[in-house]
Amino acid sequence: MSPVKCSLLLVDDEPYILNTLSALCAKDFEVVTANSAEAAMKVFGQREIDVLLTDQKMPGMTGVQLLEWVREHSPKTMRLVMTGLARLEDAVDAINCGQVHRYLFKPWRANELLQILRSTARTFLLERSHEQLLDELRRLNLSLEERVQQRTRELEEANRQLQQKNSMLEKLALTDPLTGVPNRRAMDRLVRSEQRRRARYPNPLALGLIDADHFKQINERYLLPGGDHVLICLGQILADSVRSVDTVGRIGGEEFMVVAPETTVEGANILAERIRSAVELTPIVYNDEPIKLTVSVGFAIADSDLLATYDQLKHNAAAALSEAKATGRNRCVVRVIGSGKSAESALPGTAPPFAI
Repeated sequence: MSPVKCSLLLVDDEPYILNTLSALCAKDFEVVTANSAEAAMKVFGQREIDVLLTDQKMPGMTGVQLLEWVREHSPKTMRLVMTGLARLEDAVDAINCGQVHRYLFKPWRANELLQILRSTARTFLLERSHEQLLDELRRLNLSLEERVQQRTRELEEANRQLQQKNSMLEKLALTDPLTGVPNRRAMDRLVRSEQRRRARYPNPLALGLIDADHFKQINERYLLPGGDHVLICLGQILADSVRSVDTVGRIGGEEFMVVAPETTVEGANILAERIRSAVELTPIVYNDEPIKLTVSVGFAIADSDLLATYDQLKHNAAAALSEAKATGRNRCVVRVIGSGKSAESALPGTAPPFAI
């Protein structure tokens, strides 16, 4: 592979000197000539020049003036000036205004001049290579930065999707798949959270258990699909019957739980009766057949000054529910923990065990 030749512009108003210099440099450079500074400026308008060697004293614009113009319009060009008049003022102007690479004198020695031009060309090629490397480095850095940003966006999106999936999984883990209300695990977590809150801010807490009356007969008559349909409707009725601060969850089979914060005995009686009557009065239809459903409700109340355990709340609510079942179903029984008292309510007349 042949070495890269730099372009060399020779500027002199004497044809003999131009021809001599051209012959001397033709092997090492791509030589272009101009017989005046003005002609040299036209060359710069047509192509790029790597190295410029100009005479100082020429008609019209001087070599130093040309160098100054080239410095402004083609700053990467390596600039050399040659003169037969060794004036200090010209050297100062060439250095300060033209910022020359070398200042040469006539007459020249061919070998020395050629070595200077070759050294200048090597310097130019090194600088160009350095700039190319810097450009490549900037390009690689930009590409790397874009890839990092893209990867960051991908990781953020993957993290967002992971968080979304984790949130969905957590929600699924805390949701009853049939009715869509919270499951036992979610209700256990909720009660313990309420107990921690009550330890700091004492207030009454009501926990209720709700059981569908004669549900076995519904399963026997309508089989599993009919029973599931009734449970789905029951879950919706219960969720619509409580306050926004209360929570209804399914804890197994046909049994549901209600957690009602800041609820006194009076409030629990009202809430229990509202649940019982809502279920009794809301028709459920399956395969175009109406099913009249009733529930038994048992509530346990822990007053503000009593830090009852979760087991105590469940035990007393279960006892209240058993009492409602034992005394005819379709009833509400509310117990206050530690008082030994209970209260029950029902609509006038006990509803039949099962009706179509």
